Amino acid sequence: MAKLGSRFRVIAIELRGHGRSQKLPPYDWWTFGRDLTQFVKVLGISNAIGVGHSMGGHCLTQACAAHPECFKGLVLVDPVMANPRDYPSIDSVAQWESVDSHPVSRRRNDWDSPEEMFENFRNRHPFSIWKEECLMDYCRWGLLENQKGTYSLACPPRVEASIYVGSRSSDLSEICAKIRLPVVVLRAQPRDPNSTMLDFSKSPTWPELHKQFINGEDRYCPELTHFIPMEKPILVAQEVSRLSQL
Repeated sequence: MAKLGSRFRVIAIELRGHGRSQKLPPYDWWTFGRDLTQFVKVLGISNAIGVGHSMGGHCLTQACAAHPECFKGLVLVDPVMANPRDYPSIDSVAQWESVDSHPVSRRRNDWDSPEEMFENFRNRHPFSIWKEECLMDYCRWGLLENQKGTYSLACPPRVEASIYVGSRSSDLSEICAKIRLPVVVLRAQPRDPNSTMLDFSKSPTWPELHKQFINGEDRYCPELTHFIPMEKPILVAQEVSRLSQL
């Protein structure tokens, strides 16, 4: 937010299952999109530059298609939006048929403090290449204090695993074609299509995604990972500023 300066009003949304929102299933991506669609309409948002990273880009596309009058343009930052022919199993995540079998469900949930989490992550890839202030924000706002006086993940491991499992039927190809606003797709180094490893640092974005929009642009950033906003927040801010001036 600081990279945008004072002339922007920034609204950050915590989707269900995330942050301080309710942990309220279902966690399929159509539901997340409907939630965001209702949010922008109820708030009466207009002339907004929508910015969505990863799953957020997917949800934002749904909201914009439903209420284009709320937006001026979109910045989709390495969105989880694959080639339509690859659905319903968009990547190796689909090999896990249940929440409990997904490796994310076994993530460490409890921490003594945000500082402990920060020290644990700061030398581990890909967190080691994030801006330190971004990693600290991730640890500070990604934890909730619990009744024991310690901290737990604001998005519990089983909820996060449910979100990954719920991504498999989320083809937006028909929706993209309805959006006439300017859309910028930032995408990072691609995943190896033959790899069976669960690599969250590589891009899940279809290289041809920008062509699915009437007014789409592609910004390929092979030097970055999927975590573009945490590695180079100024790049995202620059695209927001550019679209706001169109």
